Amino acid sequence: MRVLRAADYRVMPWKNGGGTTTEIAVSPDGAGLDDFDWRISMARVETSGPFSSFAGIDRTLSVLEGEGIVLDIAGRPPARLTMASAPLSFPGDVPTGAALIGGPITDLNVMTRRGRTGHSVERLCLSGQIEIEASDDTTLVLAVEGSVKVFTDSAAIWLAPLDALILDRNSRRARLEPEGQGLLFVIRLLDLAAKG
Repeated sequence: MRVLRAADYRVMPWKNGGGTTTEIAVSPDGAGLDDFDWRISMARVETSGPFSSFAGIDRTLSVLEGEGIVLDIAGRPPARLTMASAPLSFPGDVPTGAALIGGPITDLNVMTRRGRTGHSVERLCLSGQIEIEASDDTTLVLAVEGSVKVFTDSAAIWLAPLDALILDRNSRRARLEPEGQGLLFVIRLLDLAAKG
């Protein structure tokens, strides 16, 4: 089990230079935009416009803050994404434009290299305790609203808003207990290359 604190995240420029991204976690450690297997980040989107293209990448987007965004993904009808929406998955290498609904947003972006890593993203509203079962490979829990106490077999820790917790093969499950109401995302990453 590894705890990632929001204050320690790395801030870096977008690929298209239009803003900045706060990187929560990447694999392998220290990988750049061209050689990651998976990458989880948050971005502040200040203006409407095209998304960066990422060849061979699958991505899932969720809105963490702000009124929302309408995504125009080539070959699909426009998709309206708000803080209440389920995460939206789409290929990172098809032309995609974004129109802000009512001012800037902050989004959560999960990207995996197609054929090497797969992912799923689950949005959970918490009012009481729940148990998270870790995937065979890597499971990341991101607290978004409210503090969450996490219990595993070996420890109990607090996650403040935007802190994250990585569970691996050795941490099979965790019990989560929010302080009041909570919102979190559970991201499961699957190593497809190892299973090939």
